[in-house]
Amino acid sequence: MHILIIGAAGMVGRKLSAALAAAGQVGGRQITRLTLADVVAPAPVEFAGGMETATADLSAPGAAASLVAARPDLVFHLAAIVSGEAEADFDKGYRVNLDGFRLLLEAIRHEGGKAPYVPRLVFTSSIAVFGAPFPEAIGDEFHSTPLTSYGTQKAIDELLLNDYSRRGFVDGIGIRLPTIVIRPGKPNLAASGFFSNILREPLVGQEAVLPVGRDVRHWFASPRAAVGFLLHAAQLDTARLGWRRSLSAPGLSATVGEEIEALRRVAGERAVRLIREVPDEKIAAMVAGWPRNFEARRARELGFMAEASMDEIIRAHIEDELGGRIGL
Repeated sequence: MHILIIGAAGMVGRKLSAALAAAGQVGGRQITRLTLADVVAPAPVEFAGGMETATADLSAPGAAASLVAARPDLVFHLAAIVSGEAEADFDKGYRVNLDGFRLLLEAIRHEGGKAPYVPRLVFTSSIAVFGAPFPEAIGDEFHSTPLTSYGTQKAIDELLLNDYSRRGFVDGIGIRLPTIVIRPGKPNLAASGFFSNILREPLVGQEAVLPVGRDVRHWFASPRAAVGFLLHAAQLDTARLGWRRSLSAPGLSATVGEEIEALRRVAGERAVRLIREVPDEKIAAMVAGWPRNFEARRARELGFMAEASMDEIIRAHIEDELGGRIGL
């Protein structure tokens, strides 16, 4: 089996690459070749089979066709620019988040026109495809009415994934990821970044800024859970999805205050004191239009799983990123 990961240099991409290389198989099929691609060269991973890295911008002419020319059996599409950047740079958001994905679908379709070729395509969508007003918990029948350019781009991608799957060009499945916490590394341009920052930085003795009120509620899952969603999607019987090929993944609904209380339980008062509250009206206004809670019934029935508490999410970060020790 040949696997292509587009967006392999990102946080989830790196973790997914490592998990696949360590497992050596997906759904009982041996991985013989692993191709890691991104706009910057992805770091190679230790892998017993064939492994290669590629630098490619999917929105550039010919880039997608070059990546699928080897006819990978399984394609993970994780590449995107994040919400804050997509909102700030309208042209770039549509070029990367929409045009790049459409060109990938077209490249796969044209490759299949030469000889039969229908790869499994796992696409990372986002809960940003939904917009307020929200019910208490968003069900699987709730309308997709995004209130950001990023959410709009992802919603269009989901429609394309449905149509190309319906027409038999790809075997697609889209996973609407919750906001991933705790993201390792440095803060990025995502407007949601503070949800991770207020946990990650205090755990290593650094100050973090909180731009919204503690009563803000949101939908979370850990990086560990995100990788699990993608691996499960790769081997799921997609006939069970019908023609609604995108799912809202399970997660945890919690307020910022509950995040902070979990940090207090796991790391103590010293960590909590490192959070500095600096209100930002622009971020608060954007967050007010984001989803807060999901039923995720379809995904749970299909075997997708996530953490049940913020304490679990924090401890997963300590185990996976801090060697099991808090750096205070």
